[in-house]
Amino acid sequence: MIKIELLAPAGDFEKLMTAINYGADAVYFGGELFSLRAGAGNFSLEDMAKGVAYAHSKNKKAYLALNIFAHNEDISTLTAYLTSLKPIPIDAFIVSDPGIVMLIKSILPNAELHLSTQANMTNYMTANFWYNQGIKRIVIARELTFKEIYELKNEIPEDMDIEAFVQGAMCISYSGRCLLSNFMVERDANRGACAHPCRWKYSLVEEKRPGEYFPIEEDDRGTYILNSRDLCMLEYIPELVTSGITSFKIEGRMKSAFYVATVVGAYRKAIDSYLDNPENYIFKEEWMIELKKVSHREFTTGFYFNKPTNKDQNYQTSAYTREYSFIGVVKSYDEISKIAVVEQRNKMSIGDEIEVFGPYTDFFTQKLDMLENENGESMQSAPHAQQIVRIKMIKPVKEGFLLRKSK
Repeated sequence: MIKIELLAPAGDFEKLMTAINYGADAVYFGGELFSLRAGAGNFSLEDMAKGVAYAHSKNKKAYLALNIFAHNEDISTLTAYLTSLKPIPIDAFIVSDPGIVMLIKSILPNAELHLSTQANMTNYMTANFWYNQGIKRIVIARELTFKEIYELKNEIPEDMDIEAFVQGAMCISYSGRCLLSNFMVERDANRGACAHPCRWKYSLVEEKRPGEYFPIEEDDRGTYILNSRDLCMLEYIPELVTSGITSFKIEGRMKSAFYVATVVGAYRKAIDSYLDNPENYIFKEEWMIELKKVSHREFTTGFYFNKPTNKDQNYQTSAYTREYSFIGVVKSYDEISKIAVVEQRNKMSIGDEIEVFGPYTDFFTQKLDMLENENGESMQSAPHAQQIVRIKMIKPVKEGFLLRKSK
């Protein structure tokens, strides 16, 4: 029986819990040091221990990203950091630097190692090299096609897993090799601080006409010649499974809990539906409609079917499509009064049409006709971030259910 892992990002402890509760088989996260998402909330050692314990309590796995390329100045700090991780039963370390691989093996000899996509793993010879260094799983470069992945799978040991990104932002460069961020604002992408200059506006300057800026555009809205669409493979679960990929990875440690819940929920439904009955599997458009309720750019299938073309870039805007607002998370629910205690995340007001959804459930819609503060006093709106409110629900909910509304 085919076992597919749905792997979700966890930017902080709340997102870790959300990912697991909404259907992820495993999560990946960064510590406060040596992760390629310096802007994410990330995990202290205490939070890391708590997060791994929570994952294991649900029979899920937790992976720590240590995928920077280290400089000399990092080695002593990294050595101490790895030593401090010994008591935490992390399921695997995601690495890209050969020196860090050696260091982990010397300090944590029983640790499982996964090769980060940052290492640009593009062929089976390289995969076999890393297998001989003790790598259990390869996170393949985004630049591989289904044909190449299938060939790769047939040329590596059976016990070596393939992990691949299926959803999220795409780098215009070759798997994170872009130097624009470092050059322009001295923020090193290979050390977790990318400023995403690929999303900025650019103009063309001819060598002998300094100061004359020619916009690369067909109208006055600007141009984004380096601006990739977001990867989305939700419609291609059968192709992903038959290619030999066994871990479907969602990008987004910087994204919200609402994003994590929605995307994980959509992929969970599609994967389960396919694995339950592969021969009669039919993609449901409602899964894609649900997925598009989170902030996203237009979608592309990346390199999976062929090399990207001009249709895989967005030349008009670098802005996200945001049609829904994440307005709250249920903290508790009383079945007798049917009142939910909700932590507000964005403004909600009496009369709003809201949608409520939870793990492994379809959403329901209701009008917000009762809104109270935590003392039971009526309110017309809840404008303050993370204020506690009370809402009467038309259907039962549970802790962790989320609320959204159309903009």
